[in-house]
Amino acid sequence: MTDPDQGDNRRGAIAGLAIAAFLLVFGLWLAHALTASSKMQDCLMSGRTNCNVIEPAR
Repeated sequence: MTDPDQGDNRRGAIAGLAIAAFLLVFGLWLAHALTASSKMQDCLMSGRTNCNVIEPAR
């Protein structure tokens, strides 16, 4: 009933899932970084001189 190659199939599936999760996280990080860069460029191109991001105090 049990196939000795079934463990290899699971390892491959888990490796594929790990790679897909990594690509998803990397893609989200890249999209966030590009959005922030685009906003900074838009601010600078509009002629403003104070385009620093102001973070609220905690």
